[in-house]
Amino acid sequence: MKVRCSLKSARTRDKNCKLVKRRNSKGKQILRVINKKNPKLKARQG
Repeated sequence: MKVRCSLKSARTRDKNCKLVKRRNSKGKQILRVINKKNPKLKARQG
């Protein structure tokens, strides 16, 4: 998983990439890019 400042380029890498909001263990929301067909394109903002 890549950690990026901006997810705009990570989201446009593949047409199957989705932007989702997930909560971490402390309750803080984190933006993530997931791709079910090509999992190596995962990224999170941070």
